[in-house]
Amino acid sequence: MGILDVKDVGKRFGGLQALSDVTLSVRENTVHAIIGPNGAGKSTLLNCLVGKLMPDTGSVLFDGQSVLGRKPHEINQLGIARVFQTPEIFGDLTVMENVLIPCFARRDGAFELNPLVSVASQTDMAAKAEAILADVNMAQNRGVHAASLSRGDKRRLEMAMCLVQEPRLLLLDEPTAGMSRADTNNTIALLKEIKAKRDITMVIIEHDMHVVFSLADRITVLAQGTPLVEDTPERIKGHPKVQEAYLGTSDAAA
Repeated sequence: MGILDVKDVGKRFGGLQALSDVTLSVRENTVHAIIGPNGAGKSTLLNCLVGKLMPDTGSVLFDGQSVLGRKPHEINQLGIARVFQTPEIFGDLTVMENVLIPCFARRDGAFELNPLVSVASQTDMAAKAEAILADVNMAQNRGVHAASLSRGDKRRLEMAMCLVQEPRLLLLDEPTAGMSRADTNNTIALLKEIKAKRDITMVIIEHDMHVVFSLADRITVLAQGTPLVEDTPERIKGHPKVQEAYLGTSDAAA
């Protein structure tokens, strides 16, 4: 068993079979990429992994515990954090305030200190936030309002917001979508730094093969909702089934 185990997962939307008998195991402290053509079922699978969708069949276990049917805060409490395709941040708050969100409660559209969080916990959280902002090269922007950040820096901020929760599993949904090549390379470097400094497992859904082959230890290829092959990046590159899924032919395999 891995830290994340998916077994026989199926999901249908009306007449569309989005996922069929998906089984995969993610080893602890690795980077596992899930790739496939458009419509392969990648996003549907990711939503099943975070409990957002309930599969019709099968199971999803994180460290032996089912994630199915759990609310978002319960998923976080298990040790799972998610980076969305479009960074989900609070533009009206500063960078530091975004990272300190667990210390705040939102009431009548405004943020105020959460009375359930002790002063000591707030102090500990602030120190942790400072360290994490330094890790993601955002310390110099701590007082900047998040709405004014570049897309690359918004991604760094979202990473910091995840890391302050000290997750064991980080799920990344196309973390470089819409980025320039420079920002993409910076994000790759950031993820490598995070992986080197923390005992953390990553699952990445990504279309950019440069990102996938730069980061992944193992890759699962989906096509029409079904796993085609799972292997190392080196073996995936020339696999005939992968060539066929992406190009419609296996003639180019080498």
